This record gives sequence, C-alpha cells and structure tokens, in this order.
Amino acid sequence: MAALAGRFRGFLPVVVDVETAGFDPERNALLEVAAIIIGGEVGQLKPVASHHFHVMPFTGAVLDPAALAFTGIDPFQPLRGAVSEEEALRGIFRAIRTAVKAAQCRRAILVGHNAAFDLSFIKAAEKRSGVKNNPFHLFSTFDTVSLAGLAYGETVLAKAALAAGLSWDHEQAHSALYDARQTAELFCKIVNGFDLNREYP
Repeated sequence: MAALAGRFRGFLPVVVDVETAGFDPERNALLEVAAIIIGGEVGQLKPVASHHFHVMPFTGAVLDPAALAFTGIDPFQPLRGAVSEEEALRGIFRAIRTAVKAAQCRRAILVGHNAAFDLSFIKAAEKRSGVKNNPFHLFSTFDTVSLAGLAYGETVLAKAALAAGLSWDHEQAHSALYDARQTAELFCKIVNGFDLNREYP
C-alpha cells in the first residue's frame, strides 16, 4: 500500500465541521468546531484523531435565533466549557500541523460537507483572533456533498451516510463532533472504494 503522503499531492485530509449562529462568517458567531484527522495507507484510510472545542461568541457577534434553534446550542450555557476562538484555533491548528509533519505531507486540506462554509468560518475566526500558521490550503477543499452525489446519488449528509451503509443518529446530528465523525467515515468509505484497484506513487 502506498503512503498517504502520495495520495493527494502531499495534502493531508482533515475533516472539519462547524456549528454557527448564522450563515455569515464575518457577523455570526462560531460556536463549535471539530476536526478529524485522516490517516492510514491508500485504500485503507480511516479517522485517526479527533479534536473538538465549544467556542464563545466573539464580541459583537450576531446570534441568529433561527440558527440557534436549529443547532440547539445555548451559547451562554456555562456547562459548555467554551473557549475563545483563539484558543480553539490554536489547539486545532497545532494538532493538524503535527499530523501533517508525521504523515510527511506538505499541508492539510479541509474536507467538509459543504466545505466552503466550514472553511469560511475558520478563516474569519483566524482573522479575528490573529492566529497564524493556518495549516489548511487557503481555498482548495474536498467536499463530500459532491463525492456522495457521485458515489450514492445523495447530497444530504444523513441520507448519504445511510446510503453508504453507515449509521445515523438524528439525536446527535448538528453536533460538530458527531457530524465531523460521520463525514470522515463517509469520505474514507468513498475514497477507499475508489482506490481498491488503483496505485499511487
């Protein structure tokens, strides 16, 4: 089996899911972020590490009541154990940079279900907090909406997961960690199936 470093031109796939207080990354708060690092050899990719933070709304953030009702998140619930955007990004970026180096890759590439949405919130939080050394490619992503549409004819995450033979718990859905884990399993299943009879340098 070929090493992962050669599978995606030196990019390490990292699945990210965010939960937010709206759709505008400049105005609406980032409330949760989860990152699942993908490892293994070509044809046997799997989730190998997870990192997850509840995040405090930044000062002046707009909290859309409809978005909060959809996610079920109370941003000011003290038991959330929320941290600042800066602390969350530093923790996740540090873990990803370590994984990139260990896998002998050049950089991480964000994998997400509607990946541009997740990347836009990461980049906005990065700008606000002043955190440096973002390990992700600045604009390229792998989107499981497109991959699942191609592989299974489904674009909704829950339906795509079920079509792929994965379980789905509606009670846990819209948690960043749960959705990231399910997206990671979906990504690995699609890529591993494609890689069965192929070789990469």
